[in-house]
Amino acid sequence: MPLPPDRSHLLTEQRNPRSMSLHTLSAAECVALINREDRTVLDAIEKAGPALTALIQAAEPGFTADGRLIYVGAGTSGRLGVLDASEAPPTFQVEPGKVVGLIAGGDSALRKSSEGKEDDPDGARPELDALNLTPRDTVIGIAAGGTTPYVLGALRLAKARPAPPLTALIACSPVPRPSGADHLIILETGPEVLTGSTRMKAGTATKLALNTISTTLMVRSGRVYQNLMVDLRATNAKLRDRAARIVATLTGLPRDDAFALLDDAGGAVKTAIVMHRRGIPRAEAEALLTRTGQRLDAALDTPLHGPA
Repeated sequence: MPLPPDRSHLLTEQRNPRSMSLHTLSAAECVALINREDRTVLDAIEKAGPALTALIQAAEPGFTADGRLIYVGAGTSGRLGVLDASEAPPTFQVEPGKVVGLIAGGDSALRKSSEGKEDDPDGARPELDALNLTPRDTVIGIAAGGTTPYVLGALRLAKARPAPPLTALIACSPVPRPSGADHLIILETGPEVLTGSTRMKAGTATKLALNTISTTLMVRSGRVYQNLMVDLRATNAKLRDRAARIVATLTGLPRDDAFALLDDAGGAVKTAIVMHRRGIPRAEAEALLTRTGQRLDAALDTPLHGPA
C-alpha cells in the first residue's frame, strides 16, 4: 500500500506551541487555554471578509433566481455543511433542496465516522449528477486542510459540466486555489489546541463562515425584513409564538389579535403583515407578494393595482 501524502506542512496539522503541556493542565486551565485560542477565530473570519463578500456577490444573482447553494465536505466539514443546509427550511421557509449538504459516506456519516470515504475524488459524482447542476447553482467545497480528495474532486466534477455552476473552496490552512474553484476562502485559525483536531477552531470558523454565506444570501433574496425572519411559517408552538411576536411588532397589534391575524393568513407571517398594513384580504395579499417577488418591503410600498 502506498504511503499517504505528507500533510505536515498544513497549518491545521501543525503543533500549537501554546498547548505543548496540554496533558498536565487542570480542568480550569484547559478551559482557559481553549477559550484564549478560540478568540483567534473571529480574527480569521474578519480577515476573510473580502473573500466571503466576493463569493456571496457572485452567488447572489443565481441564488435569488432558482439557483441552489450546495455544500460538499467530509468528516466535520461535511457535517457542518449538512447542518447549515438542514436549518435553512425552518428558518427561511425555503423549499427542500434550495440549500443542499453533501457529506462523504452519505447521511450515515453524520453519526458514524466514515473518514475513509474522503479519499475518493470521484465519491460525490452520483450526488452531483442527480442534482443536474446549472450555472445558477453555487457549489462550496469545505475542507479544513484544503486537500481532501472527495472535496477537491467534487469541485472538479462540478466545473467539468457543460454549463458549470459557480464553485468555491473554504479551507482553514493557506493553500493554492484549486483548479475546480472559482473562489477560495481561507479561514486562517492556526494550529489547534489538540494537534490536528479541526473540529475545534477550524470547525468553529467554518460554521461562522457558512452561517454568514447562507444568511446573507437569504437577506439579499428578500427573506428577511428589518432583522426579522418574516418567511417563517408557524408550524409548532415555538414558531407560532415567534410568528405572532413578529406580526405584533410590524403591525402594532396586541398579542391575541396577532394570533388571530396569523390564523387568517394561514400561518404565513408575510401574508398576515401585508393583509393588515395594506387593508386587504388574504388572497389579495398573497397575489401582491407574488407580484413583488415575495419581498415584504416591496409589497408594503407597491401600488395595489398595476405592475410591480
